[in-house]
Amino acid sequence: MPTLNLPVAGGKLVPYSTKPPRQFPAAKPPFNRIAYAAAHVVADPLAEVDPWLDAAIDWERTIGFRRHLWSLGLGVAEAMDTAQRGMGMDWPASLELIRRSLDAAKDFPGALIACGAGTDHLEADAHVTIDAVIRAYEEQCAAIEKFGGRIVLMASRALVQAARSSRDYLKVYGRILGQVREPVIIHWLGEMFDPALAGYWGDSDHGKAMDVAIEVIAADVGRVDGIKISLLDKDKEIAMRRRLPKGVRMYTGDDFNYAELIAGDAQGYSDALLGIFDAIAPAAAAALGALTRGDGKTFHDILAPTVPLSRQIFKAPTRFYKTGVVFMAYLNGLQDHFTLVGGQESTRSTLHLAELFRLADAAGLLVDPEQAVARMRVVMAARGVAT
Repeated sequence: MPTLNLPVAGGKLVPYSTKPPRQFPAAKPPFNRIAYAAAHVVADPLAEVDPWLDAAIDWERTIGFRRHLWSLGLGVAEAMDTAQRGMGMDWPASLELIRRSLDAAKDFPGALIACGAGTDHLEADAHVTIDAVIRAYEEQCAAIEKFGGRIVLMASRALVQAARSSRDYLKVYGRILGQVREPVIIHWLGEMFDPALAGYWGDSDHGKAMDVAIEVIAADVGRVDGIKISLLDKDKEIAMRRRLPKGVRMYTGDDFNYAELIAGDAQGYSDALLGIFDAIAPAAAAALGALTRGDGKTFHDILAPTVPLSRQIFKAPTRFYKTGVVFMAYLNGLQDHFTLVGGQESTRSTLHLAELFRLADAAGLLVDPEQAVARMRVVMAARGVAT
């Protein structure tokens, strides 16, 4: 198998030989878990823009990646934080992404797609008001529903600034839930993913914040399909899952403990809305297929090697995980370059990427090792490392 030199701590280069890729069993959806992959966007590296200021998207490759996910039986969570929403992608670009994805989904009967509605076109400063937050949510929800999309109600940085107590969260969510056409997925994104969301639901204590989220859901159960929490804490997710009203789903956003949470226990399980499913899509689909067949051992055998990779991609500062997700797409030939919207290919160190490569190989997720090695050499050379 192909060999190259990879850097390790201390500045040394150590020879590394890749392994053959894993052959995953064919998945036959539908699965017995709902599974959305939060999908990344593919930047256009040749656009004449200032990357820190403007989002240039390769629409063909971006939509092509969504077709790849649907072909595996996974759903697409569109225009979420994995797509650099509010971190390079503004609302106009996100709405265009949503429009194009909803149109492409028509080619896949029964394809799952849910689209992020937030308030990111609203300035999240100390002067923002609750009424302005409500109007911003209404605008984005209406725009998505106009295209026939279902909504993921994203957490709002502006709401954190505007709210004076948990009552303000109840007011905002109550108003929006009262207007949506179809049940939504509420997204509680933790501060480890976005520091501007610290204290969401009106309390920095996650237990007390959870009480408020449950109250929001219980007040209008029929308008809530489920809640996705991204706190990277399995115990908190399980505790909340057991408190949800009947018929309301828990969508795991825990990129550290997803296998255990999806498998569930005697009291229930989590469905999935995960950024890591973008990077490990073939393995995720195969594992879900095994779980659907009642083969829990194969489910865990497939996913267990992916967990160290996921923990590397999502390690602190977690908000930079998009770099690793796109790096995986580049290594596996799903895009031709390692460039991110906003220039965020620079957010992770050379050592981080080297370890990511080793872990992806250990998990059998480099579909063409020769291509992956060649592309790794290009990235390392650009960073001054002769492999």
